[in-house]
Amino acid sequence: MTITNTAYINSQSVVDLLTELRAQFSELPMILVLDNAAYQRCALVRDKAAELHIQLLFLPPYSPYLNLIERLWKFVKAQCLNSVYHETFAEFKQAIDGCLAKTATDYTLHSISC
Repeated sequence: MTITNTAYINSQSVVDLLTELRAQFSELPMILVLDNAAYQRCALVRDKAAELHIQLLFLPPYSPYLNLIERLWKFVKAQCLNSVYHETFAEFKQAIDGCLAKTATDYTLHSISC
């Protein structure tokens, strides 16, 4: 499942994400791993997570090596964005989505972890 946001990320967008995750996976226990962005730690997000029975697990501060999304984003940029001009936002998004779609089939764990 992919949830895409093309706007600015803030506490309300995190609440929207929590709501969508719970709707998609209504019967499963859920732990969401987050970094320490202020908009993720605020009362609005914590209260919504509690209401939806989603446990929030925050990474320790200053631990980019634990934040797997940072490593994945670095890989995606190297694969499909570096030195490539995309005429439109739709093409830019398509390049990212295409790369992410292949992560489970075309790329090895070693190639992503660099």
